[in-house]
Amino acid sequence: MTQNPLLKPFETTPFASLKTEHFLPAVQQEIANTQKEIDAIIENPQEPTFENTIEALDYSGKQLDRITSIFYNLNSAETTPEIQKLAQEISPLLTAFSNDIALNQALFERVKKVNAQKEKLKLTAEQKTLLDKKYKSFARNGANLTEEKKEILRQLDSELSKLSLQFGENVLAETQAYQLHITDVSKLKGLPESALEAAQQLAEKQNLKGYVFTLDFPSYQPFMTYVENRDLRKELFLAYATRAYQKAQHDNREIVLQIVRKRHERAQLLGYKTHAHYVLEERMAQSPEKAKDFLNELLKKSKQKAQEEFQQLKKFAKESGDIERLEKWDAAFYTEKLKQKLYDFDDEQLKPYFVLGHVLQGVFTVANRLYQLHFEEVYDIDKYCEEVKTFRITDDKNNLIAIFYADFHPRPGKRNGAWMTSYKPQYRKGNTHERPHISIVCNFSRPTKTKPSLLTFNEVTTLFHEFGHALHGMLANTVYPSLSGTHVYWDFVELPSQVLENWCYEKEALELFAKHYQTGEILPLSYIEKIKKAATFMQGLQTLRQLSFGLLDLKWHAENPEHFSDLKTIEKTVFSETDFYPEVAESCMSTAFSHIFQGGYSAGYYSYKWAEVLDADAFELFKEKGVFDAETAKSFKENILSKGGSEHPMVLYKRFRGAEPNPDALLRRAGISN
Repeated sequence: MTQNPLLKPFETTPFASLKTEHFLPAVQQEIANTQKEIDAIIENPQEPTFENTIEALDYSGKQLDRITSIFYNLNSAETTPEIQKLAQEISPLLTAFSNDIALNQALFERVKKVNAQKEKLKLTAEQKTLLDKKYKSFARNGANLTEEKKEILRQLDSELSKLSLQFGENVLAETQAYQLHITDVSKLKGLPESALEAAQQLAEKQNLKGYVFTLDFPSYQPFMTYVENRDLRKELFLAYATRAYQKAQHDNREIVLQIVRKRHERAQLLGYKTHAHYVLEERMAQSPEKAKDFLNELLKKSKQKAQEEFQQLKKFAKESGDIERLEKWDAAFYTEKLKQKLYDFDDEQLKPYFVLGHVLQGVFTVANRLYQLHFEEVYDIDKYCEEVKTFRITDDKNNLIAIFYADFHPRPGKRNGAWMTSYKPQYRKGNTHERPHISIVCNFSRPTKTKPSLLTFNEVTTLFHEFGHALHGMLANTVYPSLSGTHVYWDFVELPSQVLENWCYEKEALELFAKHYQTGEILPLSYIEKIKKAATFMQGLQTLRQLSFGLLDLKWHAENPEHFSDLKTIEKTVFSETDFYPEVAESCMSTAFSHIFQGGYSAGYYSYKWAEVLDADAFELFKEKGVFDAETAKSFKENILSKGGSEHPMVLYKRFRGAEPNPDALLRRAGISN
């Protein structure tokens, strides 16, 4: 084998020289190297101290962390059958090694000794947090178990890592296996020209005549929103809603049941009532009961508004489309039609003003105005795909703040959705201050032969959302890597992302980037006013939809799942309170609910709404002081963005806001209450 680029020092990821076969030996080597670091901590003849035990433990395994982050990022954004197969081999290795550390009694004894004297130690707030986190990482992950039970835990963790990978692979396979091929353009009446052209290009790529539609969101969403042919909308909807819920090779039904049962067994083994009780002990919500109460309180306050909106939509569909029974495949279509009628505009009118390149520069300018960041596109950094863009980010003194990767368009081997990730964390050690390498990955419409990539307003807010996460990573300024950037409580991590979305609705921000791709005309003030008015449109129904996902997540994870057998029965129990549409027997959400069965949101999906309360309350201060107010931005940067998980999030939030968040701020913004 040629020299392995992962086993040499590197600054940015060496994608150009990287091959799939490099990963396994690199992981194996770095597991061995990290084990030596752990052994050195254990064998240190000196008494355990914060520095020689807790700090040393946090700085250990940094190269292993980098290599595995590169691997799993590729498995999400640029996977291949070879990478997927390798993931099934690497994942158990990492899980086993993680367990070796968490269940190492000698290491735990040193950590316990430091923890026992914490009141006598003169620790900073960040050091106190790190000590608490390290102690709990052992206590919460089996260090106090008997050897027999430790072996059971190891087995459960290994099985769960494989099941989660298989779940994600099945969703990706089902998403990419389907396409709708249309040759008769008359069947696509209502579809905007830009979407039609994109579908034509997809067909041409496969040497097909006509138009091809897929389950990737840039293809799926405009079809469901604009195509008048109801039968075709139903066909595409069912293809999307039945992913991994069919008796076929990629069926996730049994995998879902296995995951929730094994998570429950793991929690009970560790002394917790359920997986949700285990997870939420280390969240702002603290318990599933409190998380459920939070969701149900919002449900109670927003349900009447949602019912009124649904009746309004039903009436409109009956009057305008002679629809007696409004179905789920009608939702986006008639919602858009009603919005056009009430506000005299639609997304297609806005798209010419939202060129991807302009919006990206716009979010850069917003970040500059708020946090004095400068963005320079660079071309000497390796990429995993040619269409990825790379940037060097500096401050006013030209100090490096971060390296930034941006990956915007769908392609084979890339999972759906949008996410932020990291290739290298920020931390300080001695005189060295390592700066982070941050990436955002999205799935926006590609340019066509005649048009640049034009975004819907929803895609604009998605870009701002993911860039908000990126800012949390970029502006990190902590000592320890495990507390840096987005390493915070899950119900706090969405605050920086969701708060940045608010600038998409502000005239001062929109005028920075919303320019017509042909004329250069700035988005007219009348459109900006319509955007602001439409911001509360159907927010009752949208709120219930998000609440239903959070409640479904807690149904799976806050109860004993041993009696669960049929996924549809579980979903019907939850959705009966939140969904006004007729049930679609063939559909199932759980089999493609990647956030909780593949991502890190199990027992934590409620955090989107939790963070919305934080962001609505936080943005009210920006609105009061001015959306580009320097002092408010400085306070948000210093108290929230730079602090990572170095202190309890409520302490950080109150330091910024002066008080705990007011839930009514969210209801006011959504137009649900005054």
